Amino acid sequence: MSESESYLIFENKESIMTTAYILINTDTGNEYSVYDSLKKMNGVVEANIVYGVYDMVVKVVTADNDELRNLIEYIRKIRGIRSTLTLISI
Repeated sequence: MSESESYLIFENKESIMTTAYILINTDTGNEYSVYDSLKKMNGVVEANIVYGVYDMVVKVVTADNDELRNLIEYIRKIRGIRSTLTLISI
């Protein structure tokens, strides 16, 4: 097991989860409304408003890549998000 793999234990079974970091650009002034929407979503385990090239960094954990794709598609539809860049942890 490498250090970057995420594991959850369910009844003595190991299950590899998909962890990703999503870098988000928002429309000016929408950072807090996007943050509020994200923190209510299943799969979002951490969200931070940051300074720099991106406005937010969001950590998500899903059961598999298909669930990750669905979550990203849903996140991209949030009003106020201009663009995203997804980094999948390996």
